[in-house]
Amino acid sequence: MAFININGREIEVDEDGFMVNFDDWDEEVAAAMAAVDGIPVLTGDHWKVINYLRDYYRHFQIAPMIRKLCKETGFTLKYIYELFPSGPAKGACRVAGLPKPTGCV
Repeated sequence: MAFININGREIEVDEDGFMVNFDDWDEEVAAAMAAVDGIPVLTGDHWKVINYLRDYYRHFQIAPMIRKLCKETGFTLKYIYELFPSGPAKGACRVAGLPKPTGCV
């Protein structure tokens, strides 16, 4: 495993940059992960997606299907890709501190 340094904190990540420990996440980590993905500022819409992903994962221990993510946030898949250019699985889940979703390439 590898580590990334975020303001002096060592965060363990897998080979694809997904966090290993869900509980190491905080808003500072999210902002740093987003910046790596070319997202300079997390807006309210970003946080709506991030918080939904984290709540869903906390409850079910798996990332939601994309269709459910769109339905529950009210955002189209196209708009989620505008928020997270690398996509809902690779981008949004990574910023939200979830492990790499199954089926994610």
